[in-house]
Amino acid sequence: MPADARYLPIEDHGIIGDLNTVALVGLDGAISFFCAPRFDSPSVFAALLDSERGGIFRVDPRLGPDARRKQLYLPDTNVLLTRTLSPDGVAEISDFMPIGETEGVRRIVRRVKAVRSSVTFTLRCAPRFGYGAVGHRATEDDGEGVMFTPDDAERAGLAFLRLRGSVPLRIVDGDAVAEFELAHEQTATFILEAATEAHSGPHASQRYAADAFKRTVNFWRGWIGKSTYRGRWRDEVNRSALVMRLLFSQEHGSLIAAPTFGLPETIGGVRNWDYRYTWVRDAAFTLYAFIRLGLTEETGRFIGWIADRVREEGDGVPLQPLYGLDGAHQVPELELDHLEGYRGSKPVRVGNGAAVQLQMDIFGALMDSVYLHDKYGQPMSYDLWNTLVKVVDWVCENWRRPDHGLWEIRQAERPYLSSRVMCWVAVDRAVRLAQHRSLPAPMVRWLEVRDQIYRSVFDEFWNPKKKAFTQSPGSGVMDASALLMPLLRFISPTDPRWVQTMSAVRRDLVQDSLVRRYDVRGGKTDGFADEEGTFTICSFWYAECLSRGGDLQQARFAFEKILSYANHLGLFGEELGPSGEHLGNFPQAFTHLSLISAAYDIDRRLDGAGWGA
Repeated sequence: MPADARYLPIEDHGIIGDLNTVALVGLDGAISFFCAPRFDSPSVFAALLDSERGGIFRVDPRLGPDARRKQLYLPDTNVLLTRTLSPDGVAEISDFMPIGETEGVRRIVRRVKAVRSSVTFTLRCAPRFGYGAVGHRATEDDGEGVMFTPDDAERAGLAFLRLRGSVPLRIVDGDAVAEFELAHEQTATFILEAATEAHSGPHASQRYAADAFKRTVNFWRGWIGKSTYRGRWRDEVNRSALVMRLLFSQEHGSLIAAPTFGLPETIGGVRNWDYRYTWVRDAAFTLYAFIRLGLTEETGRFIGWIADRVREEGDGVPLQPLYGLDGAHQVPELELDHLEGYRGSKPVRVGNGAAVQLQMDIFGALMDSVYLHDKYGQPMSYDLWNTLVKVVDWVCENWRRPDHGLWEIRQAERPYLSSRVMCWVAVDRAVRLAQHRSLPAPMVRWLEVRDQIYRSVFDEFWNPKKKAFTQSPGSGVMDASALLMPLLRFISPTDPRWVQTMSAVRRDLVQDSLVRRYDVRGGKTDGFADEEGTFTICSFWYAECLSRGGDLQQARFAFEKILSYANHLGLFGEELGPSGEHLGNFPQAFTHLSLISAAYDIDRRLDGAGWGA
């Protein structure tokens, strides 16, 4: 599909946030994605998904068509600078969301500056509430700005949106617009507030902006300063941690998989999902990454959140694959037919039908994160242990059940290698916890079941013709999730069967350093005929497997090649297309946590082998 000039490449965006929601800011200075007041609320700006109906907040310096655009984060923060540079002048926009100000209010602060020479700017704030389906009224806000009031507050999820500026704003066709000139080193301030109830709010003064800026910078630098990581690729590791921290809900202690919905895995394709929810698997693996960095505060909150979910489930399946931020069980999947989708990629979906799937691997992810939290964070409590015993007992009874797998394949349930291995992890980590803490547990039964699961992987999933562990018994399909086997200590990275499996993965799935998750095979594998890109999380798994197998030179080479595909800010989406373009929802927590895990392992082994920096 040819490029559409109305849409920036997905990777041409940065992210800002306040631990309740985020906004995407493009290289063109436009906020083209923003949901409020929560990550999973209806959108206010979604021009990234429909350039006409989605809504946008654009500040554009008039510096000619040949001007260059650059973006950077202030070091160790999530404060984003967007610069426009030309022989006629230099302009800069500072974007950030203040942390922990007024409850129920989300603020975006935009500070616009003429860095060199006088610069003329145009501004257009065009909200489109309720995923672009709810109209609004625009009125003057006591001479200080513009108030946008949605026609249906319930569907919009907001009572109002207010834009205040230090320059005059006009209302044109329901949008706020302005044209203003800033002299050399002069600034203008704009404050956008999304609120669920009436309040006064700050004026768009330089003093407020400067104070909020300092508080926000200090918060992020204080948080990342607690990281104990001092190894190679520290900038990339810290940026990944800062991105993942943006995706934690301060209110609920849960973690979203990605902050966007509807961005395609293939341009023009139909794999356009909503990732603004808490996947047990993604969140549990993220905790592993944070624990590796010594950032354990968030892990304790999530362990409590997930324990609440287990207690809610009663006598059925102990966990569903994903929940709303607040633990909501129902996240019905809907298609927004009125949105054209990113570069025509339809349907645009909100909600996620995977919530009702059975995914057996999530129990291993949960128990592994609990095990690590007990080891590196806080010791296991008795009440939490009693809750987890019920989960492990359920796994012991049901580990043979077919499911939809780690990749949430929307076909009939069947046995998956990753699910079987993760069931082993669930029981194994429970055994280790009970032994380490002398906790009461049915150890004889657990040990027996753990060994049964282990043997079943070798007996049922080893394909002698392929000489590899395959996706499901007798399928012959290689699946990159097999790369988790040595990472989770199921099998030695030097075991002959694993060495053969790595060779099969390399042969079937690896393109240079990039790894596909499986062979789509025209829809035979997962029911969708459209192609997809390489999965960056799988690429980082591959690099870490090379490291654990002792091939440190190749591991480092592969890892650093993958890093070269990051966007200009060090961010990754879910996938990479054939031209290295980013695909899928952006940025992706799963990808960044695997970067941290691979960096930690490779760095540690390089040090152990006596390699220099």
